[in-house]
Amino acid sequence: MRTLFALLLTLLVGCSADYSAIKAQQPTLELERFFDGKVKAQGMVTSFTGEVVRRFTVVLEGRWQEGEGVLDEYFLYEDGETQFRQWRIRRTGPDSYSGEADDIIGTASGERHGPLLRWQYQMVLVTDDDEWQVSFDDLMVLVDDRHLLNRAKINKFGITVAEVFISFQKE
Repeated sequence: MRTLFALLLTLLVGCSADYSAIKAQQPTLELERFFDGKVKAQGMVTSFTGEVVRRFTVVLEGRWQEGEGVLDEYFLYEDGETQFRQWRIRRTGPDSYSGEADDIIGTASGERHGPLLRWQYQMVLVTDDDEWQVSFDDLMVLVDDRHLLNRAKINKFGITVAEVFISFQKE
């Protein structure tokens, strides 16, 4: 019984990742550099079983001034649905960012580790039948100056219920 309890506690609390080995690697991800101007992306949403449930493209347009930026995201889903989100992002330290958007609850926070950025926030996710308050845990990885990969885990009650995979290409 103790082993089962320990396993459940580990699943609910999660593990803290150690990014020290990659922190010195290049290139360094700076949101204000990568998301300045036009960026295109393609992505998919998978269920907790790994089934692809949605595909989409995104056009992003960013503008930055003195460590603060606005990032407009224009989503187009495979079924024709469109969505718009505007992030207001600011650099809060040498390796940290915060951000807000209309469908985000509170403030998103990001911590940079060289080419990686861990971006976390809560949002209201609207589905066909309902609205869900979920947590997003994004891990962005800068591949080179023009390509960025993102994996976002969508969690409810500490359990991953879906994942989003996105590939960004800077124009």
